[in-house]
This record gives sequence, structure tokens and C-alpha cells, in this order.
Amino acid sequence: MRTGPGADSAPAPSPIPGRASETPPPTTMFSSLRIRNYRLFAIGQVVSNTGTWMQRIAQDWLVLTLTGSASAVGITIALQFLPMLLFGLYGGVLADRLPKRRLLLATQIAMALTGLALAALTLSGQVQVWHVYLIAFLLGLVTVVDNPARQTFVAEIVGPAQLGNAVSLNSANFQSARLVGPAVAGVLITAVGSGYAFLFNGLSFIAPIASLLLMRTAELHRTERAPRGKGQLREGLRYVSAHPELIWPIVLVGFVGTFGFNFPIWLSAFVHDVYDSGASTYGLLNTLMAAGSLVGALLAARRGTSRLRVLVGAAVIFGVLEIVTAFATSFWMFAALLVPIGMFGLTVNVTANSSIQMATDPAVRGRVMSLYMMVFVGGTPLGAPLFGWLTDAYGPRISFAAGGVVSLLAALGVGVMLARAGGLRLKVDLRRGRKHVEFVPKRPKAPEEAREGLTTVA
Repeated sequence: MRTGPGADSAPAPSPIPGRASETPPPTTMFSSLRIRNYRLFAIGQVVSNTGTWMQRIAQDWLVLTLTGSASAVGITIALQFLPMLLFGLYGGVLADRLPKRRLLLATQIAMALTGLALAALTLSGQVQVWHVYLIAFLLGLVTVVDNPARQTFVAEIVGPAQLGNAVSLNSANFQSARLVGPAVAGVLITAVGSGYAFLFNGLSFIAPIASLLLMRTAELHRTERAPRGKGQLREGLRYVSAHPELIWPIVLVGFVGTFGFNFPIWLSAFVHDVYDSGASTYGLLNTLMAAGSLVGALLAARRGTSRLRVLVGAAVIFGVLEIVTAFATSFWMFAALLVPIGMFGLTVNVTANSSIQMATDPAVRGRVMSLYMMVFVGGTPLGAPLFGWLTDAYGPRISFAAGGVVSLLAALGVGVMLARAGGLRLKVDLRRGRKHVEFVPKRPKAPEEAREGLTTVA
């Protein structure tokens, strides 16, 4: 049962002209790609995402080269995500209020300029670490608006029937670029330096800008924009707090994002301090993790539905894998374990993202997704400096394991809270032929109550 703004009166998305009576096509692994506007969007994003991953690798390595400090890498990451922590909810208000396509055109142009500015500084030999800090912060300011607008614009492109599939394919798109970007960045940094990676990223935004301009606006699934008004931030927060199926996944991704996703710090430190290697090895490790993430995204697209039990289970396995990987005895064991870490980490992200979007009324979706992104990536300004310090003080193994421990404890705690919200208990049955571990209702429920509980934890 839904409560809060728009629960009973939110307008349904406008149908595509001439197609209102058509039955939505069945969801398959790539079903969203049947939609022309989504194909354009996906092509633009894969080019831009490749450039983004190249810049991330080059930026981390440049800061490590300039300073020799994992803490400096952590500060850079923190500055990039600090605006999301400070202003993230305001980005959601803008995404609910303004035309998303025009908003995205503006953010893509601004992101292109930050990449070109960093390229000019690096290629001219004038770059200093404070330049990287400043540009990272400016990029973060743009991301405050870009993230919720891009997340919610997908619903306007594909409509509600294909939303879960499109969210999963977006993640597959991002991880496909992650397979290519770090590898190319590693080669470029080794051969000609970081500047050309930044240049490619700046130019890569031509692709998403072109894709947005080429879309057929008549085929978008329009939703009513929120009017200007006071109290819209509080309205979004009240809506989330009234829905356990929203608040607990957001809490979980907040912990996992803040403490379990500090891979730029950990991987650069393992390469630099433990394995005494260079940028090409750093690119290889990121590529292996991306391969696992891509598998996780495609499996999520194939499932089509997002269950909170999958979210919790994936987060538990993710935390355990981080602890085991931290103490891997050889380089190749460490590298191989990054593949399942990527797979289960991506499963956490995609499952939370799609389940939250599909459980949220369109009238407040921008604000809810901005809260989701705020806690997922906005916690980085808290986690990155902490784990940068832990890495410098106690070594990358202890720091990596600590991130896994926190992620594991958070997953177990949220699992308990979701079970309580759904009126469930854990049942263990070791007899042959029975399901050994499952959640079952604590007591018989009326049909309406049972449906609500199942919706919460399904």
C-alpha cells in the first residue's frame, strides 16, 4: 500500500501516440534496445562512459604520481563526490521540476568542458594537484544535477514496462565501457601520459549530446513535472520514510557505497605498494572487476524483476569476498577474486536502483533517486579520506578488509530489518529434499496484508 504525495493521484505516463492499445513487448535481456530513443541513448552513453573511465584511471594515477600518497587519491575522490553529499537533494528537485532532456544537454556540455580543461593543464605541463582537486569538485557539482536527471529520464524513454530492464542495461553499458576505458587509459598513460586520456573524455561527450538531439520527443513517455513550491525536499524525505521498501535499500547502499566501494584507493595502493607495478597493471585490475560487473548487469537484465532478498544476499557475498580478497596470497588470486567482487557489487547497485525506481511514484521519483545517489556516492567524501588514511597507516590489506566487514554487517542488519517489516522470520530446515534456509511469515495474514508484506521483501 502506498502513501505520500502522488500515491492516488499521480498521472500515468502519456502513451506514445498511436500505440496506446498495444500490449507491451515481453521483457528479455535486451528488450529495451527495441526502442529507438533508448538505442540512441545507449550508444551515446557507452562512448561517454568509456571516456569517463579513462579519466578516472588517469586522474587517480596522476594524483598518485604527483603526491605519492593514497590519502591524496582519497581527497580527490572525496572532493568529486562532496557536492552530492551537500546538494544532492536539490538536484532531485530540479530533475522533478525541469525538462530532463534539456537538463541533460546542459550537464553533458559542462562535463565536456571539465575534461578539456584538465587535458589542457596536463598536456601543457602546468598541472598541479590543486588543479585536479578543483576540477574534481566542479565535476561533482555538475553530477548533482546530472545523476537524478539521467536516472529518471530512462523511465521517460522506455516507459514503466521496460524500466527494470533498461536500468540493468544502463549498468551493463557502464561496465562495458569500464572493460575498455581502464585498459586504454593504462596504455595511454604508459605511452604518452595522462593528458590524452583527459582529452578523449572531453571529446567523448559529443556522442551523448548528439543522441539527445536526435531523439524523437513525441515517443517519450511524458510525466507531469512537479510545480515550484515550498517544502519539496521535506516532501520527498517524508515519502521515503513512509516506505520500508525504499528506506532500507537506501540505507544498505549508503553503507556499501561509503565503506565498500573505495576501489580507486585500494587498487592503486595494491599496485603501487604491494605488487610494485605500474599504470598498466592498475588498468588490468579495473578491467577484471569490470568484467565481473558486466556479468552481474546482464544477469540482472535477464531477471527483469528486482527482489530485495537478492539485494541483501548479494551484499552479504560482496562483503565476504572483499575480506577474503584482502588477504589473497598471490597477485593472480587477488586479480581473479576481483571478478566476482565486481559481479556482486554491481548486483547490489542495479537491484537497489531498479527496485527503488519501480516502487516510487513518478511525481517524486527525481527526489527519491537523488536521495539514493546522495547516500550511495555522497558518502564517498566520508569514506574515501578515512580509507586513504587507513591504507597509508595500516596498509591496503587491512583497509580493504575493513571495508568488507562494514558492508557485511550492514547487509545482515538491513536483512533483519526488511524481514521484520515484512513480518517474516528465518526458517532453517536441514532435512533432505527441503529448502534449508528461507524466510516464512511469522503468523497467518489477511490477503491484503500478505500482499503488502510480500511486496516489501520480495
